[in-house]
Amino acid sequence: MTLGEQALGTTISNMIHVLETCQPASIILKPKREKSLLNRHPWVFSGAISRFEGQPRSGDTVDVLAADGRWLARGAYSPHSQIRVRAWSFDQAEVIDPVFFERRLQQALDLRRRIISSAVTDACRLVAGESDGLPGLIVDRYGNWVVAQFLSAGTERWKSAIVHSLNDLIPDLAGIYERSDVDVRKKEGLVPVVGRLFGAEPPGQVEIKEN
Repeated sequence: MTLGEQALGTTISNMIHVLETCQPASIILKPKREKSLLNRHPWVFSGAISRFEGQPRSGDTVDVLAADGRWLARGAYSPHSQIRVRAWSFDQAEVIDPVFFERRLQQALDLRRRIISSAVTDACRLVAGESDGLPGLIVDRYGNWVVAQFLSAGTERWKSAIVHSLNDLIPDLAGIYERSDVDVRKKEGLVPVVGRLFGAEPPGQVEIKEN
């Protein structure tokens, strides 16, 4: 094989990868199993699934369709969990990319700033999973440190983008520490993880302000 043929093969492979990224696999539900998604519940259980179109991997973004072909949601696929899909979005035009996570995190932080005064406390839950449209993600603030839990295949896949956005969006951040050492990760096929993700290692004790 010539260098030109090798280059062509690499180019085609990259093009296929881009197309696969732009065209998520689809999960088709059994008849009459779309009600929870129509009510904006973000979970799809394994028993509701009829078949797949494509070959999604753990954490991949997939489209969820009703039995009649109607588009319902876009979410993260988890082959090991009984919760087979956790929906990121119910808007078909919304792309799941780093900008999506930055936008959702910004919304969560803006909400806390409206209801929690920094003059009162600097310790609170910044992101509460499904409640903030980010299933499987928990983020708590303690003074100048943030502690994050990535509890689903989807949040594990997008961990780097999430950490980058948290660093960009939270001023005076000393560090981000991961405490993904809970049993629910095993159900997602994920191993426990603990350690520094960004910035300084937190001290043994962190002083916070409350009331």
